[in-house]
Amino acid sequence: MNKQRILSGMRPTGRLHLGNYLGALSNWVKLQDEYECFFMIADWHALTDRTDTKGIKQDIKDVLIDWLCAGLDPEKSTLFVQSHVPE
Repeated sequence: MNKQRILSGMRPTGRLHLGNYLGALSNWVKLQDEYECFFMIADWHALTDRTDTKGIKQDIKDVLIDWLCAGLDPEKSTLFVQSHVPE
């Protein structure tokens, strides 16, 4: 039987905090064992209320590091940056 798919993401607006972990990330870690998961760093979405973009590259790296440290496994889930997906 095929696994159901999940697509979710976070905007890279700074370092992750307890709310990110409890609200989404801890659930993502659990879901990756049962579902085909696609987790996106939503950098295009971050531009909706972010006027200063000079730190966004570092924020993207920080989010990815936090995700890996929290237990997201690139062998079990697809992790990607929204702006890297061709139209």
